[in-house]
Amino acid sequence: MIFSPPLRPWLLAAPLLGLVFTACQPGGKSQATGPDLIQANLDTTVRPGDDFYNYANGAWFKQHPIPASESNWGIGKEVQNEVYARLRKLNEDAAKTSAAAGSVQQKIGDFWATGMDSATINQQGVAPLKQELDRIAAMQSVADVQAAIARLQPLGVNALIGYYVGQDAKNSDKMALQLWQSGLGLPNRDYYFNKDARTKNIRQEYDKHLATMFGLLGQDAAMSQASAQRVVQLETKLAASSRKLEALRDPYANYNKMAVSGLDKLTPGLSWKPWLAQMQLAKVDTVIVGQPEFYREAGRLLTTAPLADWKAYLQWQLVHAFAGKLSQDFDNENFRFYGTVLQGAKQQRPRWKRVLDAEENAMGEALGQLFVQEYFTPATKKRYEDLTENVVASFREHIQKLDWMSDSTKQKALVKLTKITRKVGYPDKWKDYSSLKVDRSSYAANVMRANEWAYRYNLSKLGKPVDRTEWGMTPQTYNAYYNPSNNEIVLPAAIFAIPGLIDANADDAVIYGYAGASTIGHELTHGFDDEGSQFDEKGNLRNWWSKKDRAAFQQRVNGIVRQFNGYTILDSLHINGKATAGENIADLGGIVIALDAFKKTEQYKKGEKIGGLTPTQRYFLGYALGWQTHQRDERLAQAILTDVHSPAQFRINGPFADVPEFYEAFNVKPGQKLYLADSARVKIW
Repeated sequence: MIFSPPLRPWLLAAPLLGLVFTACQPGGKSQATGPDLIQANLDTTVRPGDDFYNYANGAWFKQHPIPASESNWGIGKEVQNEVYARLRKLNEDAAKTSAAAGSVQQKIGDFWATGMDSATINQQGVAPLKQELDRIAAMQSVADVQAAIARLQPLGVNALIGYYVGQDAKNSDKMALQLWQSGLGLPNRDYYFNKDARTKNIRQEYDKHLATMFGLLGQDAAMSQASAQRVVQLETKLAASSRKLEALRDPYANYNKMAVSGLDKLTPGLSWKPWLAQMQLAKVDTVIVGQPEFYREAGRLLTTAPLADWKAYLQWQLVHAFAGKLSQDFDNENFRFYGTVLQGAKQQRPRWKRVLDAEENAMGEALGQLFVQEYFTPATKKRYEDLTENVVASFREHIQKLDWMSDSTKQKALVKLTKITRKVGYPDKWKDYSSLKVDRSSYAANVMRANEWAYRYNLSKLGKPVDRTEWGMTPQTYNAYYNPSNNEIVLPAAIFAIPGLIDANADDAVIYGYAGASTIGHELTHGFDDEGSQFDEKGNLRNWWSKKDRAAFQQRVNGIVRQFNGYTILDSLHINGKATAGENIADLGGIVIALDAFKKTEQYKKGEKIGGLTPTQRYFLGYALGWQTHQRDERLAQAILTDVHSPAQFRINGPFADVPEFYEAFNVKPGQKLYLADSARVKIW
């Protein structure tokens, strides 16, 4: 993934993942005992040239149906289950221990204890929110609404304004206040306007959900319905001024730097200086606004919408933010809409897993320190650093051989590639949680204080040098990212884990496909996709291309956009080729770059089969292992509207159709579903 500006660092919830680590073995080792994991996953009733996704993973899908508590299931969830069990033991032990006040063990133990104490949570009901609800009820003016928003934001309430401190896209050595469109209860703007039956039904269910939540807050039926309508009307106006998913990927269009006085002009009738002071941002004099039209409309609504609308909206945003941390009636209704209606899950995940997720968001790096000590040794880290260097070397060769890029632009691309910082495994220094207060008074209160801690941590970066050593993900996260402003790839320890396959039995072919292509090569390519390529080697938004080279690149990007626009999901939904272009470019780039790196290994040169599969076949299957996941139709439909990644099926079938070695390895012929004529295949990096 590319680390994009709208991510609010103090609200990021990263999944807990990873345990059994694989590594590159010199010469490539076969699995010495037991069945070959790659071969065992195959569904040989499916032809590779028709549907490689199901050919590679079909047997696994049949043996691993989606649990009722989940909207999707795959390799990441399997890894997650392994680490959950160990973290549960760690938390249970901490909760029983009389740890020193203020110690990490005390905080982990108390957080766990309050999260698991459902009896007390049910007894407290909505009481943990009472003080904030009373403040909202007492609002008398626009100034009061602004003050309430300023108070709720640090607590973790997504009320109207999306603001955070991050690097200035055009001056990566400076930290700047950024404003992004925000404040909707549905996943994004399209849910308020799309006319298909699926989305219409979601809107109807949303109305019911809002009314139910207001009822749980104590309103009678008539008032609950009225409050729900107030929220829908207000959010629909905000949605109308929000940009579409694909429009949010244009870094220039979403960069509008202005003085704070410029905000006042953008929103007549509002004064931002005192409002920012209430948000703990008194010293800010400039701001980068992502979507000015959104803030223009937000300002208009603040001064024109009835006070009753804002009271209903803020009540809703507050209870929505903490519904999963309140009594069972709030928790169940929150799951009914966001878990079942939107994503298709049939039942709640166990409380203990949800508490671990919340703890990860609250103090993930504290858990990360314990995680890597046991599960990611320095030797393992070294192996993946070496693999990363091998993939970088291959990318360098690809750039040098490009026939569509001039020598002058190639030299700049090579400089940028060389300067990409490679962070592997875990950070060299850890966050200090000593000022975070955790006790056994209230689960919701612990979450609020953790959100406030993260908020202050983020805002404290203003006026300080950029800390380029910081990580945006914890080591136990099954994910990775490229950050254009730092020109870095970040590869958490857990992303290298393969359940059921130990280090000694992982052959190079699988590792180069699984880790080298789908992760390392993918993230490197993000530095040169349609968005990342607009940033230079220092992380600044600046054009370093010749006009001719940029046009040649865009021509190839247009090709991959057309290719993915042509893929249909659930009979009628099409992948948004423009919104997913960056990820599709990175998938294709990762595959071809890591494949050439793999060709330099002893395993590839020897050509010996493992599990009846050639090294090249195992490479492609290793990549497919990384997208071994299936999901419910509801989750899939949501992803089409909200996710810049293509569905897993097309992260395999799509780019493979562009790679000549895939055709050779699996004898793909004209007439098979994945076959593309050579002239139709996309080649970028």
